[in-house]
Amino acid sequence: MRDERPVTPDDERLLHFTHFDAAGQAHMVDVGGKSATRRIARAGGRILMTPATFALVQQGSVKKGDVLGVARIAAIQAAKRTADLIPLCHPLPLTRIAVDFSLDTVASAIAIEVTAETLAPTGVEMEALTAVAIGLLTIYDMCKAADRAMRIEGVRLLEKEGGKSGRFTAA
Repeated sequence: MRDERPVTPDDERLLHFTHFDAAGQAHMVDVGGKSATRRIARAGGRILMTPATFALVQQGSVKKGDVLGVARIAAIQAAKRTADLIPLCHPLPLTRIAVDFSLDTVASAIAIEVTAETLAPTGVEMEALTAVAIGLLTIYDMCKAADRAMRIEGVRLLEKEGGKSGRFTAA
């Protein structure tokens, strides 16, 4: 069902995609005139698995090794390589990447949360999101022999601060 309400000026602002020029061609946004400021983004997601697979991860007995340790390193590496993976992202000098996992025994789920920070003229949302996705995919890769039905869900930006658009916190 379509939303039939009239488009407001705020909607127009939100509908403007910065990665397209006036002719509709994709381009890398010019951030040369923006100030380098402290910018932080926090993203998260989770992977659900069978209780048996969850127990293997929790006990550290997955045949491929330390699942969460490898996923942490993969997430950090992914944040550092985001500009190589997402075509219009600027390469950023990251000042910090923090990766945290929490285990939910009731749901047989592992949640990941990544905080990315930089001192740059553009934000680090894509770095945090990329790190989350790759961290979760690494868990899948390391556990797929035991459970091919694992499900990755809820990858999203949780919070960001800094820059012209200010602070955002997900509902």
